[in-house]
Amino acid sequence: MSLTPSSTRVLVTGASGFIGLHTVLALLQLGYQVRGTVRSDQHKKGVREALSRQVSLDRLELVRADLLKDDGWKEAAEGCDYVIHVASPFPAEEPKNPNELIVPAHDGTLRVLRAAQAAGVPRLVLISSVAAIAGGHEGENRTFDESDWTNLEKCRSSYSISKTLAERAAWDFIRTAKNRTGMEMVSINPTNVFGPPLDGRRFTSTEWFRTLMRSEVPGISRTQLNFVDVRDVVDMSVRAMITPAAANKRFLLNAASIPMAEFAEILQHNFADQGYKVPTRVVPDWMVRLVAVLMPKVRNVVDQLNWTYTLSTERARSILGWQARPYQQTVVDMAQGMIEQGQV
Repeated sequence: MSLTPSSTRVLVTGASGFIGLHTVLALLQLGYQVRGTVRSDQHKKGVREALSRQVSLDRLELVRADLLKDDGWKEAAEGCDYVIHVASPFPAEEPKNPNELIVPAHDGTLRVLRAAQAAGVPRLVLISSVAAIAGGHEGENRTFDESDWTNLEKCRSSYSISKTLAERAAWDFIRTAKNRTGMEMVSINPTNVFGPPLDGRRFTSTEWFRTLMRSEVPGISRTQLNFVDVRDVVDMSVRAMITPAAANKRFLLNAASIPMAEFAEILQHNFADQGYKVPTRVVPDWMVRLVAVLMPKVRNVVDQLNWTYTLSTERARSILGWQARPYQQTVVDMAQGMIEQGQV
């Protein structure tokens, strides 16, 4: 096993995504050798352009691999000491066919696991989601932790179903005879991931900001917003990769659970003087349901109405040293970054 970052190669899947880009950036800044997977040469170009402004790319290699195909995964994992599996589709709107999310998430995760095992990788970090923990439990006003799993019988979110099936399949692989080499796994289960974008592409996370900063809705719903800074997620992913005590555990990450009204007020307070008219009025539930009929990306909010619950990060604190940065700064940094990137 390599002992120093300079002699350690990490495979990061989905390197062109929001979390993927930040993961590659952090690893390069720490001195690791990084191999990232992308789906096209265009994505390769985009990754290099985004990161070249931040760090030297001498230790970065980009290869093509698709979650829906076997081609390329064996070569991608070969010679790697760790894998951080980030790639998974996350659309802003519910797809017409749930399999658009479920198949690549589930089958792709197993492809990556098999490739990592064949390459002799000792540990894989899976970026899962709170969507695999709290989905289908809407209305249960209690504390959720890593022992909880999404209730697939009641869950209506294709994304939550996809993340749950993918993570369960991964744990089944790790904990059964399929895991012939004794490879370890750690899952990171963040809430909504916010933070400064590294390029001008639109991601699902940016829609929370675009919707309010562009005044696309008449007001704010009575819902709870849970989120965490992408930079903190990446920090915990790296710690999960190298911390012996993290082996074969799940880690729920959440920095803030605030009313949507507070989120809107942070944006209004910091960006009103730049001309952004952020709606801050809390509207009746019936109006939210009406808007959801007209705006598909609002539909997932309906199930969250008047649901108040807590998320325990005790395990992350005690094992990984979890300490989230101030959540207000995360909101401001993301909004400011989106303005600079021309996204709002």
